[in-house]
Amino acid sequence: MDQLVQAEAAASPYLATGIDMALNLGTAILLLIAGLLVGRYARRLVENRLYALPNFDRTLVPFLGSLVRYAILALTLILVLSEFGVQTASIIAVIGAAGLAIGLALQGTLSNVASGIMLLVLRPIQVGHYVEAGGTSGTVEEIGLFMTALKTPQNIRRYVPNSDVFGGTITTYNAYETMRVDLEIGIAYDADITAAKAVVAQVLAGEQRVLAEPKPMIITKSLGDSAVVLEARSWVNQPDYFATRFDLTTAVKYALDDAGISIPFPHRQIVISGPVPTISARASASRAKKSDG
Repeated sequence: MDQLVQAEAAASPYLATGIDMALNLGTAILLLIAGLLVGRYARRLVENRLYALPNFDRTLVPFLGSLVRYAILALTLILVLSEFGVQTASIIAVIGAAGLAIGLALQGTLSNVASGIMLLVLRPIQVGHYVEAGGTSGTVEEIGLFMTALKTPQNIRRYVPNSDVFGGTITTYNAYETMRVDLEIGIAYDADITAAKAVVAQVLAGEQRVLAEPKPMIITKSLGDSAVVLEARSWVNQPDYFATRFDLTTAVKYALDDAGISIPFPHRQIVISGPVPTISARASASRAKKSDG
């Protein structure tokens, strides 16, 4: 009996320690789950409230929502570590050391974060703008901490790293209210340039989306290898740019066809010097070659 009591006394500290560890582990798991859920809910709440504000910039909404979520996750991590007896000072030291190591290992990822912040500060692009950036064209849907989401004309979402967007050339089609449509038109060298310009001018005058001011202009741009290149320049409102450009291209083609002005295609002229052998001469030479063989 004494031995049983002694065994229980010896095992009780280990049992208490095991219970404490189990309780701490359970609490940590609950805190982690709660942090994930609260972070997700807080992000949605912040984004919905900011989207409801009429004068708030929509470009900043996803960024601020992600910032709130990651802040809650960081706080959750600190609380989880504290459940295992890790002191706050130690946590800060560990986070600092881990941050340095992670920063060295994830230089590309951190450059995306820095580029995302610069995109939000300098604002060369905004949500809703149609842009060409990072080798991709599309409408900006979201500027996140790591990537920018673009919706292509094919209704495909593409994620472009922020470093590619900020580090390259950015072309935005929404910066100004009007845009100039430039159409290059090739006509044959024997065609009447004045008549061709008159035909193109009539097409531009008949297009309602072409603005009266600035006035449309038709110039002789260059003398190509197989065509005289004209360029028609007209101004339209920004939302009408692509549709007007496509429609004018079709209308100019039909108008030149109706006027009898050809649009040439590249061709090659081969000049053979000396007498050209006839078919019979080539056949005789072939038979002689075979007999010699």
